Amino acid sequence: MLSLSTYAQRGVRIAYIDTEYILENVPEYQEATAQLEGKAQKWKNEIQAKLTVVEQKRKDLSNEKALLTNELIDEREEDITFEENEILDYQQKRFGPNGDLFIQKKQLMQPIQDQIFAAVQDMATGRKYDFIFDKSSDAVMLFSAKQFDLSEQILRSITRTSKRKQAQSKSERKAAEKEELIPEINEDLEAREKALEEKKAERESAIEKARKEKLAAREAKVKAAAEKRQKTIDDREKAKQAKLDARTKTTEAVKGESETLKTEDTKPEGETKTKAQLIEENRQKKLAERAARKKELEDRKKKILEDRQKAKDSLNKNN
Repeated sequence: MLSLSTYAQRGVRIAYIDTEYILENVPEYQEATAQLEGKAQKWKNEIQAKLTVVEQKRKDLSNEKALLTNELIDEREEDITFEENEILDYQQKRFGPNGDLFIQKKQLMQPIQDQIFAAVQDMATGRKYDFIFDKSSDAVMLFSAKQFDLSEQILRSITRTSKRKQAQSKSERKAAEKEELIPEINEDLEAREKALEEKKAERESAIEKARKEKLAAREAKVKAAAEKRQKTIDDREKAKQAKLDARTKTTEAVKGESETLKTEDTKPEGETKTKAQLIEENRQKKLAERAARKKELEDRKKKILEDRQKAKDSLNKNN
């Protein structure tokens, strides 16, 4: 009751500030915000460039699928998925709820908010205000008279404090200008980045190992198939050569018999031939004609086989 009576006697002193207006007029905050926006735009451009590369790889794979084996298609799809996951991790790292942009905004806002809070506390204590609201906060202010706005006074107080600090530490200010605007020290973030890098290295190592194993298995299969094909060709050639040798021997035997018959034909005219001799001569003549026809057929067949072999060899070279 005594407290209420005191308030009633002197009246309740209420004021408000506009934090957004104050921040817009603090040069250090505006400069830091511009640099932070530049960083964010750079990160966005990096992400977009990586997404463009991955999209082009996916288009190339779609166009080349008809020329690739299923194993190569699976490998390239796995690589593309891995790159997409890396881009998502990087995007989360930069723009996620606990990403670099959120952390740096918080680090940027905290010093200015502390200055505003300190200035408000000093003014409320010195001028005996009972309530000071923030117009830009969630509090609903249906009407606010300009004479109760302390934003300009808070802004002047922050500016004076900043100038005093700058005058007292010029050497420190020059050294700070060479450093990064916003410190990026975050142990949780560094631990997470380290874990991601280790996971990425393990994944790349596993992918490379699997790729080498697949390539080695593929080369072994190709080599085995080539050896099997060559062995089949060699066996066929040996069989053909054996048949040709046998036919050659048969032809030579028939030729010898024909020569014998010709020698007998050259006997003196006065020497008469019996019926049996004539029959045998006729039989030998037919055998010789049959052997000649067979030889002609064999030569023609040999030539066809040689032509086929040449065509196969030419096809294998082209493959």
